[in-house]
Amino acid sequence: MARTTPHDHPPTEGEPLYRRIATELLGELRDGTIPPGERLPGERRLAEHFAVSRETVRQALQLLRRDGLVATDRRGSHATLPGLPVGTPASSGFPLGARCSGRAAMARATVAWEAPPPGHAEVLGVAPARPTLVHRYWSASADGRELRAAVTSFSAVALAEVEELGRYRERADGTGAAELRRAYDWMRRAGLTLHHRDTITPVAGTPSVRVTRRVHDQYARPLEITELVMDAQEGALVYEFTVPATL
Repeated sequence: MARTTPHDHPPTEGEPLYRRIATELLGELRDGTIPPGERLPGERRLAEHFAVSRETVRQALQLLRRDGLVATDRRGSHATLPGLPVGTPASSGFPLGARCSGRAAMARATVAWEAPPPGHAEVLGVAPARPTLVHRYWSASADGRELRAAVTSFSAVALAEVEELGRYRERADGTGAAELRRAYDWMRRAGLTLHHRDTITPVAGTPSVRVTRRVHDQYARPLEITELVMDAQEGALVYEFTVPATL
């Protein structure tokens, strides 16, 4: 649900507010803002999104359920309009720059609970010295010619809302191996729609490039920032951008 500005609900004589909210929500279902099969945000988020009370949202969802447009199970409500359900992407895309390596290739990933690198704190909206979860990835080709190094800092929002990421805080000592390959899938399962913005700049005096990825959710809240340095002559990058939330 990408809209972040408050909704205007002009009074309509004889029409309850919850019906108008149901109509607006149905419009977002039909225009693809919420794809078929995708889990809807919780009542609290929907109430904030439409600038109404949770009770109004609850009544609107009940109306849509009655019409078979929304279904609810133990994991929450999800859209049921005709169409292809949201599936698991072919590649999770995390960390930036990672790829399937041959047996002889080398790769290592670790996580630490520490202050983010210079520039990351401002993007994430945290104090420069305040620690957060920092992920580091390094890989080399079998012949050692192609090197890739990436560092990712996660925001307080990501750690609070994505249970799997939050668990790493207690064991993020910077030494043990870390498996965050499914990080974007975890975010999607938490109801977050991921918007990627990737910027590529040359590294002066070298054949390398720096790729900076910023990821925010449907409420424009920062989730993570990654900086990758790689040899531009040896490798290629494949990008996947908006990834909707799912069950």
